[in-house]
Amino acid sequence: MRDLQHVAIIMDGNGRWANARGLPRSMGHRRGVEAVREAVRAAGELGIQYLTLFAFSSENWRRPEAEVEELMGLLKHFIRRDLAELHKEGVRVRVIGERENLSSDIRALLEEAENLTRDNQRQTLVVAFNYGARDEVARAMRRVAAKYAAGEVELEGLTAEYLDEHLDTAGIPDPDLIIRTSGELRLSNFLLWQAAYSEFVFLPCLWPDFDRKAFEEAIADYFSRDRRYGGLSREIAS
Repeated sequence: MRDLQHVAIIMDGNGRWANARGLPRSMGHRRGVEAVREAVRAAGELGIQYLTLFAFSSENWRRPEAEVEELMGLLKHFIRRDLAELHKEGVRVRVIGERENLSSDIRALLEEAENLTRDNQRQTLVVAFNYGARDEVARAMRRVAAKYAAGEVELEGLTAEYLDEHLDTAGIPDPDLIIRTSGELRLSNFLLWQAAYSEFVFLPCLWPDFDRKAFEEAIADYFSRDRRYGGLSREIAS
């Protein structure tokens, strides 16, 4: 889509959706997976080349053990059920986040998804899993520091662009638009570095209710704005 290459979404509200209906939180997460499928499909049809989904944050480990196990099971189910279809549709899967403390079966599934789809070019689905933006920047800084200590880069070369190349998102354009559902008005440690000039749309709907109509409304809101990147608006400049 013209001028909208990358959309990132903070998928929030599964638990509240379930609570409002007197259902266990697990049902909200399961319905949320259906919303994921719809979002991926809609993004592809709308010509959005990069779609990043905040699937599981590094802080989510603090949730009850049973809920964490449910989320891990849903991830496994999603990959096993949907990976072949994503591959068939030309979707490349890219996973960002810390992997060292993940179980071996989860790491293997994530690597399988990436390896199978790495040559696909129609669309890139970025899954932020066990992800925290501060941790991402800290890990990137450690990589850069190691290269500096090894003499691979001079002090003058330690630029913002150089650090950007060592983030989990290296090679992925910064998000043009970040959408958050559930009415919360915060980033929650998501893409802090990359969001420097992103536009934000905060939707009142809970994630399981997110559909193509809500997606298109967020995009329409985005296109109604004048992105200046620190410069003048088009009206003033003219």
